[in-house]
Amino acid sequence: MVTHELVVAFLLGLIGGIIPGPVITSVFTEILQSGFSRSLRIILTALVAETLVAVVSLLVLVSLDFHEGFFRGLSLAGAVILLWIARSLWNVRSLDTGRRVHFGTGKIIAMILTNGVLWTYWFTICIPRAILLQEHVALGAYLFMGMVQLGWLISTTLSAFIFSRFRGFLDRPRVVPVLFRIFSLAFVYFAVDMTWKSIRFFSS
Repeated sequence: MVTHELVVAFLLGLIGGIIPGPVITSVFTEILQSGFSRSLRIILTALVAETLVAVVSLLVLVSLDFHEGFFRGLSLAGAVILLWIARSLWNVRSLDTGRRVHFGTGKIIAMILTNGVLWTYWFTICIPRAILLQEHVALGAYLFMGMVQLGWLISTTLSAFIFSRFRGFLDRPRVVPVLFRIFSLAFVYFAVDMTWKSIRFFSS
């Protein structure tokens, strides 16, 4: 149970780190503008901001002291979000890096904190599972969050590095769809897993 949930947390972060969005687009753009080393500043700033979102989300939900059934129900909503993300990943055809822009620290933090999808991702997918893990192991919620963020940091940094070295190959029309459809199917698995566990909880 504990090991499985920590692996899921790591994979959620691993896949979440390469989902097309403002952070990864900013990182790829900065690589094209200034190189890989300069993109690390964006990654680390985003990590701090996203960790803040995760901690605030966790503290809010923990302070409300909901029954386990609430989080099982919330996980059903999270499964829907995962399927929505999976659908978006399935339809990715190319990597759009956008136009040249300066990514200041304030701009990066504002971009993260105003990302409604990110807050929804934590509130409906990660935090409920983190709190449920807390019932099985001390500091389980924080272990879960830490594994998500570790996965995110590794995948985002690795994606940036690979992009900087093999940009021409990864941007090929035949490669990008296959890569993101694999990620899409992984999210479908997480959605099915969350739904099944919630159904078992309510039917027991």
